[in-house]
Amino acid sequence: MGTVAVQGLCKSFGKVRALDGVTLDVPDGAFFVVLGPSGAGKTTTLRAIAGLDKLDAGSVHLDGRDATADAPAVRDLAMVFQNYALYPRHTAYENIASPLRARRRPAGEIAAAVERMSGLLHIERLLHRRPAQLSGGEMQRVALARALVRSPRAFLMDEPLTNLDLKLRVEMRTELTRIHRSLGATFVYVTNDQVEALSMADQVAVLREGTVQQVGTPTEVYERPANQWVAGFVGSPPISLLACHAEGDRLVGEAGWTLPRPRWATAADGQALRLGLRAEDLSVEQRGDASLPGELYGLEPLGDRTVVDVRVGTEILKVKARPTVTGTPGERLRVTVDLDRAHLFDAGTGLSLSAAGR
Repeated sequence: MGTVAVQGLCKSFGKVRALDGVTLDVPDGAFFVVLGPSGAGKTTTLRAIAGLDKLDAGSVHLDGRDATADAPAVRDLAMVFQNYALYPRHTAYENIASPLRARRRPAGEIAAAVERMSGLLHIERLLHRRPAQLSGGEMQRVALARALVRSPRAFLMDEPLTNLDLKLRVEMRTELTRIHRSLGATFVYVTNDQVEALSMADQVAVLREGTVQQVGTPTEVYERPANQWVAGFVGSPPISLLACHAEGDRLVGEAGWTLPRPRWATAADGQALRLGLRAEDLSVEQRGDASLPGELYGLEPLGDRTVVDVRVGTEILKVKARPTVTGTPGERLRVTVDLDRAHLFDAGTGLSLSAAGR
């Protein structure tokens, strides 16, 4: 078993409210990612689960038992840190073996466990080296092996890939998902990188300023964001937002444009709205009557595609287009909109009106 449930976590540091009623339920064997910007309360949530920070309010349950008052050692959780935290004078083998030696496990059991984990992480050839002789990616693998070797109740990972270069991060994302499948263990993984969250997680919890904005699968968080903030935080390039209101069977923009009102739209006539449009749901090729007038603002060639920046009134729309697309700034054009995939948000509350209507 490896279930983790936290209820109503509150924690302040002086006048700063780091956690404000955080509630999460992590199933046994899940790869659960806590996603948010810096200062959202991600690491504080992880430290609360581990028992490293005393809470102002709330509870932590592990495998259904209240562990709020338990010391960190009693909780049987393994942590992987951003800075690796390896013993500099010990070899990789000694670092990996250290948790088992601390528990006075037999030498044969330790050797077998280190062999298994080093094989899982493809670091057999590194076992005799010390941290100073390892690259960043190799040190991260050793740190992971040290955490994985003792089969704890759950693994807590605090932005473990942040210090790696892009190529290694991509490689380690694949490795972590492979390891998770192999072990079937519970991972609680903290990151501010949405690509990590969307590519690795079974479930994602999006945090902002110490509060949970949404919990769901990566697809749910991306396709059906609970509010305008989540929609803007998750996605690259960021979602484009246009001010408008409902008027009969049309959406009318502040810049004077109109679009057919989506059949799922639940907004009342005259209600102030924000129309959310993702770059892949827009096209600079004319298709049907659901289109917006604008002018070319700029082009962002990215190799496999070009992001076309289109000015509509005072707003800029990001449009994913073919890599061969060209144009001149100021050129007039129309942006075709896939209204079935658009999002509507209440301009006052920021809450999504799309999920309820679809």
